[in-house]
Amino acid sequence: MSGPPGICIVGTSNAGKTTFLEKLIAEFERRGYRVGTIKHHHGDFEIDKPGKDTWRHARAGARAVCISAPHKIAVIRQVEEELSPEQIVPLLGPVDIVLAEGYKKADWPQIEVCPLKGCTALVGRKDRLIAVVGDGAHHAELPCFGRDEVGAVADLIVNFLGLD
Repeated sequence: MSGPPGICIVGTSNAGKTTFLEKLIAEFERRGYRVGTIKHHHGDFEIDKPGKDTWRHARAGARAVCISAPHKIAVIRQVEEELSPEQIVPLLGPVDIVLAEGYKKADWPQIEVCPLKGCTALVGRKDRLIAVVGDGAHHAELPCFGRDEVGAVADLIVNFLGLD
């Protein structure tokens, strides 16, 4: 993979992926890594507000709309088909690692977050899963971590991806 390496955080809906990802982002930032994230969404979404200038630009037919401010930029672009994480990474700018939430079918390595009631069946790709996170998670073939073992999970990711 060219560019920064990535890991997908996968699991069922309401398993706690976002909460765990927030902790993992903070841990990597604490260690000095520049983190980029990608959130996979299954349906349509709207981040623009009806009536605002960028919304009006898009409604008038613009295929891409950019809003720029002194410390932030956002681009809303129509695409013909869903982009893969690899296609999205160049849009993130200068980052050292990309953490994606979702993308269970992607080719990236995956860490599965189990719901509080436990994992009855893993939803990630068996050939891509490198670890399981969840209190009381037990899977003989994979390293298992509790939800608060964020540092240990970060260590695993650093070693797996060969980050310095």
